[in-house]
Amino acid sequence: MKYVVCAGGSGGHIYPAIAIINKIKEEDKKATFLYIGTSDRMEKDIIPKLGIDFVGLEIVGLNRKNIFKNVSVLKKYLNAKKKAYDTLKEFNPDVVIGVGGYITLPVLKSAFKLGIPTVIHEQNSIPGLSNKLVKNKVSKICVSLPGSIKYFPKDKTVYTGNPRSEEIIKVKKCSKTELGFKDTKLVVFVMGSLGSTTMTLKLKELIPSFKNKNYSVLVITGKNYYDEYKDLDVSNNVKIVEYCDNLINILKDSDLIVSRAGASTIAEITAIGLPAILVPSPYVTHNHQYKNALELQEAGAIKLITEDEFDKNSIIPEIDKLFDDKNLYDEMHENSLKLGIKDSSSRIYKVIKEVIAHDE
Repeated sequence: MKYVVCAGGSGGHIYPAIAIINKIKEEDKKATFLYIGTSDRMEKDIIPKLGIDFVGLEIVGLNRKNIFKNVSVLKKYLNAKKKAYDTLKEFNPDVVIGVGGYITLPVLKSAFKLGIPTVIHEQNSIPGLSNKLVKNKVSKICVSLPGSIKYFPKDKTVYTGNPRSEEIIKVKKCSKTELGFKDTKLVVFVMGSLGSTTMTLKLKELIPSFKNKNYSVLVITGKNYYDEYKDLDVSNNVKIVEYCDNLINILKDSDLIVSRAGASTIAEITAIGLPAILVPSPYVTHNHQYKNALELQEAGAIKLITEDEFDKNSIIPEIDKLFDDKNLYDEMHENSLKLGIKDSSSRIYKVIKEVIAHDE
């Protein structure tokens, strides 16, 4: 079978796409892939390194602040659509799989025109614009969260979960001792996607407060913010790194995560029942991270703290309370597990196979 996978712009779209590719490779040994992404975002570097053929389209998202700038946006979209059409016609895939980002719109539209079966995956509680625009024409729709089902046609929507959940179940854990910590409790701060100068300043004020705590702390700053921390004096139980390419391996031996409320993070932590303090990004469309986190907090799986509330006086007491109250910790762990889907990639692969079979 020949598969086109399309996703781009952020890790929240790209890594679920890669998880789907990995599942297809596992099930279909003769599978051939073509990945279509944006020509100037992170997928252009990530995908070729995985040995997957890549085609980049020059395209940008809508300018919501200045509508007059959307003239050039439209021109790029039309050029991208033509290139997508020509690419799909030449590759002639059995199915096109869209996993989010504005890059998917010209690709899926071209697939409709060519009569190619299509499957999309929505990671967030509120669908992105591209998925909203194609929902009535795609063959099947997979969703990560039950709360997003209501936005799509019922007869073609399947609750599959996020494919990153199956990835974290399968990977080998990276133990605390491998990271250079003593075998004590480990808190992982994933700050790489926080993307805010305000949060960087708050973290710098927070980190010294971990001195003499009976747990270790790993802070992942992201490459754009690492230099802000290089002169910070930290205690032995704290490590600051700019990036971790084995984060899900680390999470498997962690006791708590403090992070944004991205869809992939939620899939990973619920798959293994990892208690969490989530700090939703207020900078995303439709404030979907807040709604993602709220759904989990209402289920008793996480603690939600807004960016405005985030400081040493809110975070430290919450961490201490979770580690000091075993009943509360265990309850959060169990509630998180109840929300987790451990075979999401398998569910998505089943949907893809059904769509291909229906077209034959």
